Amino acid sequence: MRLELKKFGLVLTSRPAGKEAYLAAKAYSLPKDEQEKIEIDFDGVQVLTPSWADEFLTPLFKDYPGRVVLLPTHNATVKATLEIIKIN
Repeated sequence: MRLELKKFGLVLTSRPAGKEAYLAAKAYSLPKDEQEKIEIDFDGVQVLTPSWADEFLTPLFKDYPGRVVLLPTHNATVKATLEIIKIN
């Protein structure tokens, strides 16, 4: 399944917003099938901060090990954030 982060907003900032987005995705969007891959699509996101990404991506990788795929992006804030939180 493909999860478009722009559904959570174009400017993704703050820990509370990241945590809320993760809990919503987990409850309503993420697949229940334990074999299905989760593709994270950054297209359309203008700004991604380390605080939001840490609250969303870190638990995603923890709760769905080996299933998360980050789709390529040219967005500089996304690239920098992924380096800062050690996800790439």
